[in-house]
Amino acid sequence: MTLAKIVYASMTGNTEEIADIVAEAFENLDIEVEINECTQVDPEDFEDADICVVATYTYGDGELPDEIVDFYEELQEIDLSGKTYGVCGSGDTFYDDFCKSVDDFDAVFAKIGATKGADNVKVDLAAEEEDIQNLEAFAKKLAEAVK
Repeated sequence: MTLAKIVYASMTGNTEEIADIVAEAFENLDIEVEINECTQVDPEDFEDADICVVATYTYGDGELPDEIVDFYEELQEIDLSGKTYGVCGSGDTFYDDFCKSVDDFDAVFAKIGATKGADNVKVDLAAEEEDIQNLEAFAKKLAEAVK
């Protein structure tokens, strides 16, 4: 069975909700899902997965959340060749660097050999109906990429 691992960072609950939406979409596609908060796992855990997903928020003026910095730095040390990845997250369009952390993780996954399975999904604050549809389509594209 295909395994998707989702690692998330969330302060207000918005990004945790985004991760849950993606997880539910995977489950509806008969994909096994493991979902963890970023301080509870190591990047090496992605080595067991077919699909690797990071859901993160962007803090302030484009900074990574403090709690995901170690995960981000350690992720750069491993090789995920042959794995499919996707990145999603939340931000606030009030800031110039809207969802920059999503782009930062996208660049790291590409650098360590993983294959992008779906376009990044960026949500302004909390997920609304259109965002939910985009996140479900994101999960579907990732699932199709590993078949």
